[in-house]
Amino acid sequence: MRAVVTGQIGLDKKPYLDSVVNLAGTRGGRIDSFHVGSMMYKEAPDIRAGRILDLPLSRLSSLRRAAFKDIIAQTHPVEDHPDVIVNTHATFRWRHGLFSAFDFDQMELLKPNMFICLLDNVEMSHYRLHTEHDIAATLKDCMVWREEEIIVTELLAHAMGCHDNFYILSRGRHEETTETCLRLITRPEMRKVYPSFPMSHVVDMPDVLAEIEAFRAAIAEHFIAFDPADVDEKLLLDRAEAAAKRGEEWLEVTPHAFGGRADAETIRVKVQEVLDIAGDVDGQIYMRDFKLIDQSDMIISLIPELEGGIPALSSGVERELQHAWEHTKEVYVVWKPAKPPSPFITETATKIFPSVDDALEYFEAQGMFAAGNLFGH
Repeated sequence: MRAVVTGQIGLDKKPYLDSVVNLAGTRGGRIDSFHVGSMMYKEAPDIRAGRILDLPLSRLSSLRRAAFKDIIAQTHPVEDHPDVIVNTHATFRWRHGLFSAFDFDQMELLKPNMFICLLDNVEMSHYRLHTEHDIAATLKDCMVWREEEIIVTELLAHAMGCHDNFYILSRGRHEETTETCLRLITRPEMRKVYPSFPMSHVVDMPDVLAEIEAFRAAIAEHFIAFDPADVDEKLLLDRAEAAAKRGEEWLEVTPHAFGGRADAETIRVKVQEVLDIAGDVDGQIYMRDFKLIDQSDMIISLIPELEGGIPALSSGVERELQHAWEHTKEVYVVWKPAKPPSPFITETATKIFPSVDDALEYFEAQGMFAAGNLFGH
């Protein structure tokens, strides 16, 4: 696929996407990749690192157009460059205010057939933004910018006739998300799955968490998995609320590690800033998880068993199952509790399994697992 990958500043997209390209190379494939920001700096060697967004909009636009002109020339004819990543932005929220980061005429010439908006936890985007640039932005600013980036990227995908190939993708904490990105670009025919499971109310249950981790790994191994736990800001909010009750002003956060490299040492986040985005966190979780379901072919939900045979069934999981069913997705449930499921589960599930292994065996028998090399076309 010819994918345009967007995302706000602070995502560290370049090394992440380079890892996707390198992973393809280890499997004998090739993805042509272009980083618009780096190309713009090459066009303007007089600009100091981290200062390009401070340029007048007219020069910024000129540099961007020059970079896209080169990309278009290097990726045509299209049939010779089937797999392409263009790393860019949909919007910028900077000292100039909010402004777009693309031109429709050049997008049409590029001929993309996939748009991906990359996400990360807001505290990480906030930290990297201030490490790389001299700008004052709150966690709230970063939340707003992320939402704008998603909406504008989706609108751009619609305008380019790629409505069915617009995806939100969380870069997450683990290298497995590069596998997801690689499959999405080079194996888009693979089944896309939203793994559903309880989160916040089982956080202090290590046995249940281990069961969930094994489930997530199994789904990610066989499908393109849009895992809601790859962005875990609700845990950040819970920690901030607990810190506030203790009268603490700062919260220490261990940054995500990627590719064996820590993004940073432990960082400090203002507790009040986290509390200020409580509504944004909840609202974006609600919006994002439903979008992840909408861009999937099916939902697979794990309902673990708690003490006494009680199902670990959260309201969030129930709402996800209902949303998937109402949007005509295939709905599969792995029901572990001794207590039988209610009609609200049985009447909205395509099929119910007693274990993850039983579910995987069924999916394989139905031909849902992708065959052949994970890079090939």
